[in-house]
Amino acid sequence: MAEITAALVKELRERTGQGMMECKKALVAADGDIEKAIDDMRASGAIKAAKKAGNIAAEGSIAVKVAADNKSAVIVEVNSQTDFLALQDDFKAFVAESLEEAFANGLTEVAPLVASREAAREALVAKCGENVNIRRLTRVEGDVVGAYLHGHRIGVLVTLSGGTPELARDIAMHVAASNPQFLSPAQVSEEAIAKEKEIFLALNADKIAGKPENIVENMVKGRISKFLAEASLVEQPFVKDPEVKVGELAKKAGAEVVSFVRYEVGEGIEKAEVDFAAEVAAQVAASQQ
Repeated sequence: MAEITAALVKELRERTGQGMMECKKALVAADGDIEKAIDDMRASGAIKAAKKAGNIAAEGSIAVKVAADNKSAVIVEVNSQTDFLALQDDFKAFVAESLEEAFANGLTEVAPLVASREAAREALVAKCGENVNIRRLTRVEGDVVGAYLHGHRIGVLVTLSGGTPELARDIAMHVAASNPQFLSPAQVSEEAIAKEKEIFLALNADKIAGKPENIVENMVKGRISKFLAEASLVEQPFVKDPEVKVGELAKKAGAEVVSFVRYEVGEGIEKAEVDFAAEVAAQVAASQQ
């Protein structure tokens, strides 16, 4: 049995990015042959990735890329289990490479990107010890396209008819901050309006009790009008100048807002409750095996 020195473990750790205990186990299994240990660790990457696949990945990063002519853009979300990993260079590189591939190939759906990047994803999972997923992708095209990225957690694409890339970016920044649900009141579904009415009536049951039907109807109409304005991008006061609505801002610049896409990391993913004390205890126990 070859001697497994600290220097050998250190070298393997630097070359693979794996944990100290994993490196030591791999060297023992390979009888001190570092090249064999590396090959064995790479071969086990798919197995490790499969084991991590059941872990909820609700953190991560949003990335955007706009074409040089500002007529197309892509936005992607890549999830990790922790925000810590989202800030690491290996994860950032995986996100950047995935975005570049999606943009270069003109992808409009996430499935081809997921398939193409699977080997790289498995290698990253094996190295970082967290589940990683490419969750979604949207490509937009139009007369003028602009984007805004707020840190690594919120990304927005805005498409205009007319106007400038700077205007599109300003409106994208507004979307990031205000999170409108719809483009315009005309796009608000009857279901959404009915739900808002139901909520209003439930919350104001005491105020409504005993009032004439026409008064109640006017109260409901007032609330629905306010809801449509609050939820619709073109009706919202522009964040940089609340005296003007977003739709008016675009119109003054000879433009019209055609569409927007807003991604926020982890939205819609049900996060599991984490017992951090138990998690740390489990990690300590695993390191002692």
